[in-house]
Order: sequence, then C-alpha cells, then structure tokens
Amino acid sequence: MYTKTIKMPATKDSNIVKIAIQMADQQAQLIEFNQKQPLTGIIQELCNAWDLSDPDTYALQFSDNNNHNYITEKNRNEIKNGSILRLEHSPSKTASDILAKLNNGNNDEKVSALQKLSTLSNDVTFALEFINKQGLALIISQVEAGKSKSNTLAFLLQSFVELMDHGIVSWDILESPFINKVASYVNNQAAPPDSKVVGASLQILENIVVNSSGKYSQVEKEVTFPNLVMHLQSQSSQIQQNAMSLINALFLKADLPKRRAVAATLQSKQLRLVFVTNVIQSTGQVRIGTQSDRFLIEVFLNSSIYFQVGSEMAHQLYVLQTLLLGLLEQRMMTKMDPQDQDALDKIKELRRIAFDTEGSVSGDVTARKQGVFAKDYKKLGFKYDINPAMDFTETPPGMLALDCMVYFARNHMESYTKVVLENSCRADEHECPFGRTSVELVKLLCEVLRIGEAPSEQGQCYHPMFFKHDHPFEEFYCVCIVLLNKTWKEMRATTEDFVKVFSVVKEQITRALQSKPTGLDKFKLKLHQLTYSVITSLWQQERTSREECESHAKPIIELREQITPEIMDLIRQQRLGFLVEGTRFTKYGPRGQRMKDKFRYVRLSPNHKVFHYGECDEKSVPTIDELPAKLAVVEIRALLTGRDCPHMKDLQRRKTTHQLAFSLALDSVEVSSLDFVAPDEQVFDYWTDGINALLGNKMTSKETEKDLETLLSMDIKLRLLDAEGIDIPTEPPPIPDNPPHYDFCYELT
Repeated sequence: MYTKTIKMPATKDSNIVKIAIQMADQQAQLIEFNQKQPLTGIIQELCNAWDLSDPDTYALQFSDNNNHNYITEKNRNEIKNGSILRLEHSPSKTASDILAKLNNGNNDEKVSALQKLSTLSNDVTFALEFINKQGLALIISQVEAGKSKSNTLAFLLQSFVELMDHGIVSWDILESPFINKVASYVNNQAAPPDSKVVGASLQILENIVVNSSGKYSQVEKEVTFPNLVMHLQSQSSQIQQNAMSLINALFLKADLPKRRAVAATLQSKQLRLVFVTNVIQSTGQVRIGTQSDRFLIEVFLNSSIYFQVGSEMAHQLYVLQTLLLGLLEQRMMTKMDPQDQDALDKIKELRRIAFDTEGSVSGDVTARKQGVFAKDYKKLGFKYDINPAMDFTETPPGMLALDCMVYFARNHMESYTKVVLENSCRADEHECPFGRTSVELVKLLCEVLRIGEAPSEQGQCYHPMFFKHDHPFEEFYCVCIVLLNKTWKEMRATTEDFVKVFSVVKEQITRALQSKPTGLDKFKLKLHQLTYSVITSLWQQERTSREECESHAKPIIELREQITPEIMDLIRQQRLGFLVEGTRFTKYGPRGQRMKDKFRYVRLSPNHKVFHYGECDEKSVPTIDELPAKLAVVEIRALLTGRDCPHMKDLQRRKTTHQLAFSLALDSVEVSSLDFVAPDEQVFDYWTDGINALLGNKMTSKETEKDLETLLSMDIKLRLLDAEGIDIPTEPPPIPDNPPHYDFCYELT
C-alpha cells in the first residue's frame, strides 16, 4: 500500500499578468506585472535590473506597430498576458529632448526629432507635456516662418494636427499669418507641395472652420471652391477626402445667400464633371481647362459606371448631398402669398401650356370668363379650382410644389400635357388629379430625402444621380409624377384610394433608391420594373417570411399552444351548427349504386342528441318535424369512412365516390348502419368532424387543419397588435435568480 500525493495548483491571481519588457541595446526581461503595484515601483525594478539611473526619467510604452502610447495608471488595464512593452524615456524628458533638437539641432537632428514628434503626438500624455513646454507655439512659429522644406513641413503639420486633436488647446489661438500660410499650400496649383503637406493643410483648415469661433471668414476668403475642387482630382484618396470635408465645412458654416452661391458653383457642369469622374465614378481623371467639348461632358455625366467609395468619402458625399438638397427647405416651408404676382403667373402658365394648344395668350381675363378658368383649373386637378393659390398654403411642401410643377410643364411639355389631358378625359371618380397629387408627391419626396434635416454623423447614404444634373430634385419629381400616374392606372384607383396609391408609390421610390441608381435613366428603369403587382407580391413575400420567422419564436409557440383549445372548441361548435342546419344527400343502394331522383335530408337536433332524417325532393329543405325517422346519438357505435363503409365494400366505380362516403355504425339489430355519400369534400369533412365531436373523438379532417391554422393566425395577429413594430425574440428573456432574502418587502419608504 502506498499513497500518491497530488499537489493542487495554486490559485491564479487575476491581477498578475506575464509580459515581456524590451529596451534598446538590452536583453528583454520577462516579468510578472502586478496591476495593484504602482507603476513607479515596477519601473524602479526594471531600471535596477538594467543598471539604469534616474528611474524618474523613464516610462513604459506599448510596442504595437499602431500603438506607441505611454502606459499610465488610467490605461494600465489594457496590458494582457503575453503583452510586449518597451521601457523608454518619460513623456517629459522626450518632449524636452525633441524641443532641444528643434531649437538647436542640425538639419538631420531636426528631421529626426520631427519624425519622432509625429509618431508620439497622438498620445495624450506626451501631447500634454509637449504643449506645457511651449512646443505647440514653436511649431506654429516655424510654420508661419515658411522656411521648412517639404519633408520637414509635412512632419510639422501632421504633428500640429495630432496635438490639436486632443482638445487641450482651442483652435482660436491661431492668427492670420498661420492661416494664410497653411492656405497657401492648398492654393498653390502651379507648383503644389508634397501630398502629405496638402492633406494636412486641408485637415487644419477644416478644423479651423468647424472648431474656431470666428476664423471661418478668413478661411473662406483665402480658399476658393474651384481650388478645392481641383484637389478632388488628386491621385491621393486622403487629399480627396480632406478636400471634400473642407468643402462641406465651408458650406455648412455659410449663411443662406452664400450657400446658394456655393451650390451654383458646385452644380456647374464642369465642376460636377470633376465630382462624378474623380470621386463617384472610376472613369479616370478629367481636368478643368482641357479641350473637353460639351458632348464629352454630357457623356461623362450620363455614364453608368459606378465606383464603391470608402466609408468616409461616402459620408462626405452624403453630407454634401444633404446640404445641397437642404437649400430647398426655404421654398418648402414658404406659403404662397395671394399677392405674389410671379406665383400667380406660374399658375396661369400651367393652365396655358396644358390647354392653349395654339400657343396664343388666350388666358386674358378680358377674353375669358372666370368660370372657364375654374373649369380648366379643375381639369388640372387643383383642390381649390376657384383659387388654385390655396393649394400651396400647406407647408411642407409650400411653394416648392409649384416650382416643380412649372419645371415639369416647361421642360417636359409633352409628358405634362399627356398627364393632364389623360386625366381630364377620365370619369371624375377615376381621374388622377395632377394638382393635388403633385403637392402630395413633393411632400412625399421631401420626406423620403429628409430635406430640411441636418446631416447625421453616421450617414453614408448618397445617390450618384443627384450629382449629375443642374436641377436634380425637379428632375426627380418629373420622373416620379409620371410613375404616380402609371401606378394610379394600374391600380384602377379612385379618389378614395388616394392614400393607398401613395403608400405604393412611396414603396416604389424607396426601393428604387435602395438599388443606388447611377443616373435618372437607371432610376426610371428600376421604377418600370417595380410595378404595382410586383410591389404587392414583394409585400406578401416579406409578410409571409416575417410571419414564418415569428411563428418559430418560443413565445409564439407557447401562445399557439395556449389558445389552440379555444380555437378547436370554436371549430367544434361550427361543425355541430352545420349538422343542425342539415344536409341533402343523394341516396345510394346497398351496392353503392346511385338512386336517381332519390334524396335523404338529415338534421341534428338543437340539443345535439338526436339525428332526424327522411326522404325529400331535390329542392326542399324540410324542418325537423317533417323528418319522420330518428336516430339517437347514443346508438352510434362508430364512424366508418371510405371503403370501410358497408355500401362501398363491393364498389367497382370511380375513386371519388368512396372517398366521400361515410357510415354510422349502429348497435341496433334491425339496422346495422346509416350510410351517406357527401356531395363534396367540404361537406364530407364537416359531417365527419361533427360526428367525431359528438362521439368524443378528435377532429382530423383537412378542413379542421385549415380552419385551425387560419383562426390561430388571425387570433395571434390580433393579440400582437400592441406589439406592432417590435421584434419578437426567438427565446424569452432569462428570469433573474431569486434574491437572497425578501427583507426589503418590509422596509418602510
């Protein structure tokens, strides 16, 4: 006999991690890093092991390629088992060394110091030390002096950006000389500096616009939009992205008149060509000032080549699109002034283009009576045909609706007259009123495109087609108003279906936009594919899929199990009610032969205890008192179906006859069974279900399964109405454990 001693492993301390410490020209140390031990103590031990004096001038640093941050008491919990750290000079000493080289070192030492500065500036601990030692002021003065070469200047500007990003110092400290010098690097198109210099300069100017309180006007004065757009042609995606950010920042800070001027510049054909070919599409570079003729520009703008840009550039395009479309907000929120002669003339122009086919100005008040005008305005579909100006008093869409309608009439005259005249020829209840639907459509488009809302920080949804036209929103409306009339006809809608039609049109537009059409032609093609029948089919598929998914959720399964008995009792009552109403059966002989013009009518008594039956003609429905024969339910021994029925055993006929046959097997000696053949499957299922219910058996027919599923589905939908729009989890939330005690129940509040 012997005893084997098993040594239990020591309890692991979660505060201790095993790591490696590196240092230049020294052999790495493997240590156990205790998270509860002060950092000064750990650094003291490391310095002792390497015979280093002045441990106060050293600090630990992460050694990851993308992380050179110093380790502090705040971030030390990021150290995990297997981490590799470096022992370096402390932030204070490093900052002092860099400043000494920048002030007194030779050119190579300055470049080396700036390179190290650009690496360490993203660490807030180092940045704070460097700024406290007046390092930021030194960088600003060197930039203003303008004597640095390209590589030195790039490191200076990049370090400045990193240091300012920590928010330690306000951007308001910058004065005109610094801003002018940085702007010169952006504006110098003749001999552009290094791409890193341009990229950092653009980033600095954007931050000045966004974060300073009063420097916007100076940046706007120094940097013009055409110069910024030129940087969108750069081979560097970073420069393109920074240029877009600065364009958006200047646009966002400008007042409304300046925004309109900027928008006019950006939406000019040549500048749009730069946006489309260099940012949105991959068709190569097109430079302003080349001998590109009008035809070439049109080809590029209508090109369908689409390039997936990065997420940040997608955000900047989304912001620019939101700002450009946001200029429509003023018109969208402006009610029509009854005294606005220009707006009144536009309404008259709508009537003239639609109905004055000879082109003469015959709409003069002196030449026509007011009643004729009202008739024409009614044909145009205005809600207030006596005074159409009243149609534009709702905001949104306000005057924007009238602008779109006039644009449609002027620029797409054939489509406009076709829409108006087609509807004026229809019956009043089926006409699609152009005026009323246009106002509602413009309101819908403003909602879909979120016009008037500020850009979100996470938004990335932009539409390339809005960058390809002088009047993108108006053209968008023109396509959608034709779609609306097409959908109205497909639905055979009346004025009572107004809301329903617009729900379909909204679905068509949003689904077409989700496909990211590269141009209006692609958008039209997608809308042509999304017909009313396609939309209804997609809705049905999605609803079925959603219901199927929800039906497998545990809460729904439990709910089905809970209400199934209630539904089955309801089906049972319906079946018994059907038997009480009674059914006319064709009589069959003992061998299954059909007896011509012989019928039997059978009813169940209201108390469900007796069957009454007797012969009848083909059309009569006898009452219970007119049926002489009786059969008590208690005398029924069993229900037989199909070939098990006595009158079907020797049958050599079609299958359909015996499939609809059923018999009541009796305990009586005189009559062994009462035999039937149902006229159709539904009657067969109802009668067999009813008899099974009377006998206490389970109802198993196809009709029962169908009714159960239908009623269960309807009942569950009704019960879940209050949960509309809420995702039902597949599993119920966990029930928390019981509390250790219930003493709190007796505490007085």
